[in-house]
Amino acid sequence: MKLLTSDFRASLLHAHESPFLSLYQPTHRHSPGNQGDPLRFRHLVKELDLSLQKKYSTEEIRALLEPFETLSRDHDFWNHTTEGLVVFGAPGFFQVFGLQRPTPELAVVADSFHTKPLLSFLQSADRFQVLALSLHEIKLFEGTRDALDEIALAPGVPRTLTGALGEELTEPHQTVASYGGTGGASVAMRHGHGDKKDEMDIDTERFFHKVDRAILESHSQPSGLPLILAALPEHQGHFRKHSQNTFLLEEGITVHPDAQTMTEFRERAWHIFQPRHEAGLAELIDEFAVAKSKGLGLDDVKQLAQAAVAGRIATLLIEADRRIPGRIDGATGEVDVKTLSHPEVDDLLDDLGELVLKTGGRVVVVAADRMPTMTGAAATFRF
Repeated sequence: MKLLTSDFRASLLHAHESPFLSLYQPTHRHSPGNQGDPLRFRHLVKELDLSLQKKYSTEEIRALLEPFETLSRDHDFWNHTTEGLVVFGAPGFFQVFGLQRPTPELAVVADSFHTKPLLSFLQSADRFQVLALSLHEIKLFEGTRDALDEIALAPGVPRTLTGALGEELTEPHQTVASYGGTGGASVAMRHGHGDKKDEMDIDTERFFHKVDRAILESHSQPSGLPLILAALPEHQGHFRKHSQNTFLLEEGITVHPDAQTMTEFRERAWHIFQPRHEAGLAELIDEFAVAKSKGLGLDDVKQLAQAAVAGRIATLLIEADRRIPGRIDGATGEVDVKTLSHPEVDDLLDDLGELVLKTGGRVVVVAADRMPTMTGAAATFRF
């Protein structure tokens, strides 16, 4: 299992044929809560089985569900879950993601993967990353106010100073000078330019420069998430001196994560990020109020559907955990609000968010108590 990141869709492109199986389940990090997770998972797999039986042969169903069954028996996996689990399956394809928030249970067989809840999570306004930096090890974490987990570094990100510089490590520079000795003999004297600390400072800055560039290109730019630096005070200065990462926050954590519990580490990170989070939300809410007063803001979902199809929406705020059963026609913007069998799948707010993202707009998922409207949505228009 890997944590969900903004590039999750790339891994789903490897699934080419239907049926597409999507399973969502809330899970638990610790005992006793996680003891019942495998059983709940098997119940959801049974729902997939019953759905598949309407169209597919026993042999086809067995092949599709085999990796799900194998996962259900993997005791080590179930002892290392997060708050939520998402599993996608298709002929010759199987992918598992962990979520840092609980997700409603859902088991769906369709002609495409059900990914809208993942898009909602990725647009949540309280997400950030933390770079844990030392000369001996580099780690990257991603989290929210409630959870913080280590994520895999991209292949091009250096892990250690020696691994990054290798033969490029600075060697002592020496010159030889001759001085007159007794009886006119010359004595060779060796003089080193720069002591060991100077050489280490040079290598440290070169290493941090490589890390900074790799994190920016492989993680900060793709995710768009604010970055908090966790490093000793002397390393904070070295790293920030030449950093080009515009996502890096000014305030950092001056204690390495190995010197504290994960709970303490997460709380330190959230303490730094929270003021930025609150200020960002306040700015979005103010922008909506101003736009609405000028006729460039709206909160009626049906009218927003029309605006989204026309590409008018610049920023859309969606209420977290709010679902409005229905569908939006992606071509016309017409809204179908009749009662549907799968309200989690056919959700107007998710459809609205997808339309805005497709037209280059910004979608932000906001907690209910911070939403400026009662409809579950609020948008500012480009024109």
